[in-house]
Amino acid sequence: MAKGIPYGISDFSRLIDQHYYYVDKTHFIPQIEDIANYLFLIRPRRFGKSVFLTMMRAYYDISQKDRFEERFGNLWIGKHPTKLQGIYQVLYFDFSKANLGRGSLEDNFNNYCCIQLNDFFRNYADYYQGEGLDEIIASTEAAEKLHWLEATARRLGHLLYLIIDEYDNFTNVILSEQGKNLFRELTHASGFYREYFKQFKGMFERIFMMGVSPVTLDDLSSGYNIDWNISVDPHFNMMMGFSETDVREMFRYYQEEGMLKGDIDAMIEEMKPWYDNYCFAEDSLKTDPKMFNCDMTLYYLRHRVSFNASPKELVDKNIRTDYSKLKMLARLDHESTMGGDRMSTIGEIAAKGEILVNLHTSFPAEKIAEPDNFRSLLYYYGLLTMCGTRGDRIVMCIPNNCVREQYFGFLREYYQQHHEVHLPHLKDLIDDMAFDGQWKPLFEYIAQAYKENSAIRDSIAGEHNLQGFFKAYLALASYYLVQPELEMNYGYCDFFLLPDKSRYPDTAYSYILELKYLPRTATDKELEEQAEEGRRQLKQYSRDRKVFALCDGTVLRCLLLQFKGWELVKCEEVK
Repeated sequence: MAKGIPYGISDFSRLIDQHYYYVDKTHFIPQIEDIANYLFLIRPRRFGKSVFLTMMRAYYDISQKDRFEERFGNLWIGKHPTKLQGIYQVLYFDFSKANLGRGSLEDNFNNYCCIQLNDFFRNYADYYQGEGLDEIIASTEAAEKLHWLEATARRLGHLLYLIIDEYDNFTNVILSEQGKNLFRELTHASGFYREYFKQFKGMFERIFMMGVSPVTLDDLSSGYNIDWNISVDPHFNMMMGFSETDVREMFRYYQEEGMLKGDIDAMIEEMKPWYDNYCFAEDSLKTDPKMFNCDMTLYYLRHRVSFNASPKELVDKNIRTDYSKLKMLARLDHESTMGGDRMSTIGEIAAKGEILVNLHTSFPAEKIAEPDNFRSLLYYYGLLTMCGTRGDRIVMCIPNNCVREQYFGFLREYYQQHHEVHLPHLKDLIDDMAFDGQWKPLFEYIAQAYKENSAIRDSIAGEHNLQGFFKAYLALASYYLVQPELEMNYGYCDFFLLPDKSRYPDTAYSYILELKYLPRTATDKELEEQAEEGRRQLKQYSRDRKVFALCDGTVLRCLLLQFKGWELVKCEEVK
């Protein structure tokens, strides 16, 4: 029987036992053992962290030692086992579940830890015969259970391994939903969360923690010292996510099983702009392939196998839900720039597509809005990725269309708060542009909304805000891949509305858009000189062979939009 597609499966043992496909990452185990005993890794959501950590649990757990060959025999580590395989009692926490319940935060956290510790005691009961195990299981205090385990395991010579998944989820939810004050109470001084991490220190032979943010780490660091943060270590750049080789091998497996039909090369070309392009180590920029988001790849594969077609919505709804939880980032961003002389960071990234970052490996919650901390946080959340260097700073860019959609969503929500655009009417105008070639009403409508939006109009960063505004609303044109700053014929056009013919074959028109901006003080002569430059650029772009290929089967229209301040003064087609 063919292996199942592991979409939504986050437990390694279940994945193997129930015959799902597994992308082998076990060759990283020896490197993990060699580097340090206490390790910490940050990766964005839906990159396979939980599968990896549960794989580690299955590998090191002494109670699962007799299933090693069954579960790992066909994997890399099955042929290259290390001396540490199957020698630890493993305590496993998933702190994304620690804030469930109707009690106080501390009660909910304590109850979750008690449940996990009691499960640990029952699993390893044979190792603690005659040590008063029933009494400690009956205790309702997790801290008491941990103290007992530390003393008893040390006296009996048992080796303990602590694995924590989503180490920061509990506090990240509090930070985003209940604010910095409560977060500080939990992670500073005698906060109960910090007290747990102080207790972990020295109790375990080995510790491996994963999460999505370094914020909690910094606030806990004086209570618990992490020996080695491997988040930007090039040796572990490819440990999370799928490489293109991984994707090809998996797709080929399902094709050979008769479940997947079609051209794999074409599928990968379709997926790349949406799910690929992640790099997690500066030293890997020129050596390692870029990485795919795991869940998005499996979402696409499952749809291809089930319906013999690409999903109409290339962004999984679960990913949208994840990013919707990051709306607090947009709020923090705009609050930090109110009354200032710079664009919001999110606005700048959406307009330019990239930004320079001094990457910080940790920072406290109260300093989260500082420019480099905030930019670093966007990177850790997967909203930016490494794409180059400039001097001693890293050039960070939007990784793919999936993430680009989220930026435009953040911007639209901000713009809508200041001046609401009627989105159903905008969608009607987009349809008219795509299928009937009626482009002018759409752009005039967006231009009028731009003029009436005081939050944009009063900003000093006119040109970039203009681009960000148009990108945010043009992103709703699902018939097109909105390619900003696309290189063509010795230049970069502002927008190329590339028709997505594979999903919307009826799209009849494609567009190259050149946005021009001059301040309100510009003279008529300056405006005409700039407009003429725009016409020349559009003619040059339209002769590019790449454009002919990408627009095949549609009518190409080249449009010049020129603004004087917030006024649209030219809206014309260049033949």
